[in-house]
Amino acid sequence: MGTGFLSVTLFNLGINLVYTLVALLVGMAALIFVDKQLFKKICFQEELRKGNMAIALFASAILLFVALIVTFGFKG
Repeated sequence: MGTGFLSVTLFNLGINLVYTLVALLVGMAALIFVDKQLFKKICFQEELRKGNMAIALFASAILLFVALIVTFGFKG
């Protein structure tokens, strides 16, 4: 195993890290959009501070589904 293998592995690791960060940012943006546009009377952050587990599960589900959509979108 030469330095070529190591450099390609590090390059792939870098691409995957960037991909993960982009997916995370898109997911958070989608969650904020849903919070602001669709649920105007409910503040997710305030409900999370109160310990509302239903909101936490709902936000987790939104992030999971957005991550799946972004994953399939990036893979083409």
